[in-house]
Amino acid sequence: MDLGLSDFQQFLDSSEGAHIIVVGDLMLDRYLWGEVKRVSPEAPVPVVHLQRETDRAGGAANVAMNLAGLGVETTLVGCVGKDNSADRLNALLREEGIQTDGLIRVSDRPTTTKTRVVGNRQQMLRLDEEHTHTIDEATVDRLVKTFAASLDDADAVVLSDYAKGVLPQAACTQLVDRAVAHECSVLVDPKGTDYRKYAGATAVTPNDRELSAATGAPPDGGEALLEAGQALRAELDMETLIVTRGEGGISRLSSDGHEHYPAVAQEVFDVSGAGDTVVATLAAGRAAGIEWNLSIRLANLAASVVIGKIGTAPITRDELADTFRGGQFTRKGSLIYDRKRIQEQVRIWKSQSETVVFTNGCFDILHAGHVTYLDKAKKEGDRLVVGLNTDRSVRALKGDPRPIVPEGQRARVLASLEAVDAVVLFDEETPASLIREVRPNVLVKGADYEKSEVVGASAVEGWGGCVELIPLVDGVSTTGILESVRTNDAES
Repeated sequence: MDLGLSDFQQFLDSSEGAHIIVVGDLMLDRYLWGEVKRVSPEAPVPVVHLQRETDRAGGAANVAMNLAGLGVETTLVGCVGKDNSADRLNALLREEGIQTDGLIRVSDRPTTTKTRVVGNRQQMLRLDEEHTHTIDEATVDRLVKTFAASLDDADAVVLSDYAKGVLPQAACTQLVDRAVAHECSVLVDPKGTDYRKYAGATAVTPNDRELSAATGAPPDGGEALLEAGQALRAELDMETLIVTRGEGGISRLSSDGHEHYPAVAQEVFDVSGAGDTVVATLAAGRAAGIEWNLSIRLANLAASVVIGKIGTAPITRDELADTFRGGQFTRKGSLIYDRKRIQEQVRIWKSQSETVVFTNGCFDILHAGHVTYLDKAKKEGDRLVVGLNTDRSVRALKGDPRPIVPEGQRARVLASLEAVDAVVLFDEETPASLIREVRPNVLVKGADYEKSEVVGASAVEGWGGCVELIPLVDGVSTTGILESVRTNDAES
């Protein structure tokens, strides 16, 4: 069964009113970004000149971020230390509307924190601060009671196990039993080799290597692995076992046999956090009343978006909606951003020391001159953001009958170009406000302008950016194309 437009709309409508509880190992992913120009005289190691720091939610906290991005009411339960990392993680989660009253502060372990030192966009070193011993009986009791207090209005539960000690046998058994008693679906993202602690859950979602480790079958995704998975599913009394296989897609094992869902074609930049996105989307689908077949297709679609990003980054409902067009999966639909999302994306790019270039225009009847211009603009940095006039603003600038091509179609064509990393519509007659929101490093305009005439030039230079004027292709313009059409019509 294919994922139709009505199914997708049901997911968007129903998941927004759902409530999902995530329980598991919470982490803070910290990045120290810098530049390397020399080797230390003290030892043969690079010297990283620190330029900025960024923090992201990791582990079970990233599952919660994915759910919040999909519009799901999300409650997070887990253990953190009594430290600054816990404060920072709590702040990141609250910014996304995630309920964090379930974060239990403990004194016998720090907040799991993974610090990555990145020089010239290359990871140089990772420092892990963590204790992985199993939480004690008293903390298990606190965890279960905190979880139970949120169960009454919950539609689904996710156990996100990263083997940091927060989900031992005693905790998992009680969590699953209580959730099942409340008729909640329980999805588990597992770790380790003994899955018996997850018995009775609705579904478990290992990748092929994890399933191989748990069963002893070869990790090649062949029949032996699927048969071992079926035996494990039956032993654990689970409705389904879902195997994520990277570029190989997703396989679902149930009492009816197994089904395979190929991965959605996408350029892969980074698979970090893709498993978190899959289990979050599956849970959101189940909470929305979507059957497994369609929930898996949604999860495949969501994974295709996040692997196109760099670093751990959650999915959002807007990205998912942009990528889904009329029931079809598209490679570059997710490059069409709204005003809020483009600001978030630019912050991510800049945190990775990437240079963001901005240009704008109507791009009505895209032609060779436009493509050449955009190719040259992209060469001014790492990421190219194109501000696109809405139909209303085009009419205000150029009068009727412009635009010839509606804004949605213009945006899709621009997003399909290799040079373009993001398209964002603006309704004003000038992009001044959008430029201030995006804060690009480089502002590009055609060389038919003087720098003093370029909207936003002084603002960009004011925050340390630069303005570049690019020569246009002579004799090629939308106006010229339309005039040629009128002339031909008149002569025919």
